[in-house]
Amino acid sequence: MDIFLQQLINGITIGSFYALIALGYTMVYGVLKLINFAHGDLFMTGSYLGLTIISMLIGAGLGNQTILWALAGIFIIVMVLVAGLGVGIERVAYRPLRRAGRLAPLVSALGVSIALQNAVMLIYGPRYRVYPRGIIPAIYWQIGGFQISLLQVFVLLLSLILMVLLYYFIHYTRLGTAVRATALDHDVARLMGIDVDTIVRIIFIIGPALGAAGGIMVGLYYGRINFTLGWGYGLKAFTAAILGGIGNIPGAMLGGMLLGIFETLVAGFIPQGGAWKEAIVFLILILILIVRPRGILGERVAEKL
Repeated sequence: MDIFLQQLINGITIGSFYALIALGYTMVYGVLKLINFAHGDLFMTGSYLGLTIISMLIGAGLGNQTILWALAGIFIIVMVLVAGLGVGIERVAYRPLRRAGRLAPLVSALGVSIALQNAVMLIYGPRYRVYPRGIIPAIYWQIGGFQISLLQVFVLLLSLILMVLLYYFIHYTRLGTAVRATALDHDVARLMGIDVDTIVRIIFIIGPALGAAGGIMVGLYYGRINFTLGWGYGLKAFTAAILGGIGNIPGAMLGGMLLGIFETLVAGFIPQGGAWKEAIVFLILILILIVRPRGILGERVAEKL
């Protein structure tokens, strides 16, 4: 039972990363019906920008304790930068193709993904880059039979805050209502006086910003990053969005958490599960989607986003 609880905590932590990235996929799909394959690479870019700023602070002689206090500012700066990149990508690569059917924007998204990966590889090099250790102190608490670290608490709390803020924005603000109206029908939204281009821009601000926050958290949690990071995490987050019901924000959160839990339970309880966890997780997901192809919460079509 203790091992199960430990794996559950680890799974929820990893699931937080997937959920944050999945939210970007699901919002873009909900409003534009576009699978933004470049979203995972925006997450990866955020991870590298976070490393760059932290390295600059260390180079300026700041210690881990000072950087810890500056962490909120680092997150905000990186989220703003990646949000700006997301808006630029939408303006250049997606908006001109908005009325060109679904295939052309999809190909454009793949092109942007490859361009981002190669740009980061050329700037930072193909090798793994290491996040400085000790920025968040290695403090652990023993609760009953399982252990949780300060870093895990930080990841879980920050992810929860970001997801709650997003949920509140979408469901309880005037702008969020406009986003939901745009997701239902662009033409009707225009007739109601909603500027659809502005709404799309907002989606491309929020999604990449959440992905960037997840990128820094992954760097702090695992300690190393690579320019291919966006592909693996992006694929899993996309799967999480489908699992929960793509286009559905609570579904993306739920799908991300379940994916993380599946992954750690498979690794912890199946012999040689570490090597097979991804294959088994995707098999489980396929089975779930056969039973419920619209995803766990996908039936709420009229309330997408």
